[in-house]
Amino acid sequence: MLEKLFEGAIWRSRLVIILAVIFGLVGAFVLFIVASMDIYAVAKYVAVTIINHAHPENFHEDIVAGIIGAVDLYLIAVVMLLFAFGLYELFISEIDEAMEKENANKILAIHSLDQLKDKIAKVIVMVLVVSFFQKVLHTPFKTPLEMLYFALSITALAVGLYFLGKVGKK
Repeated sequence: MLEKLFEGAIWRSRLVIILAVIFGLVGAFVLFIVASMDIYAVAKYVAVTIINHAHPENFHEDIVAGIIGAVDLYLIAVVMLLFAFGLYELFISEIDEAMEKENANKILAIHSLDQLKDKIAKVIVMVLVVSFFQKVLHTPFKTPLEMLYFALSITALAVGLYFLGKVGKK
């Protein structure tokens, strides 16, 4: 009887994961809102600049950097969503509404911890790539050697993304 009580308590203790699920979703929603506000700020900046017939020195770089920064936040929000959905499906229960749809999107279907890690890792790599390009936008290249390093870094990213696409495929 003691064993049965203990095993029941252990099994129910998995429900503490619900905290990570709830706060993961809250974090994702916050990031979606902040990224959307960043896009709104860029759009407002462009509108004011056009109305004033101005053309600031780094106008294009500022716009692209702002949008890439928002994309970066959206990607991190996606990581949070994948994390929350994955934990819920692994530890709590399958999401019935997703299972009821005939052509339900399987992107959020997580069946193992390794599958969750792979999906999150792929999105994190994309976040790093986007962050890299955001930093590169404001980097002045003064020598041919710096341009060579830039070209090599883009080549390394392309090769890494190619192999990342091969992960999990036969």
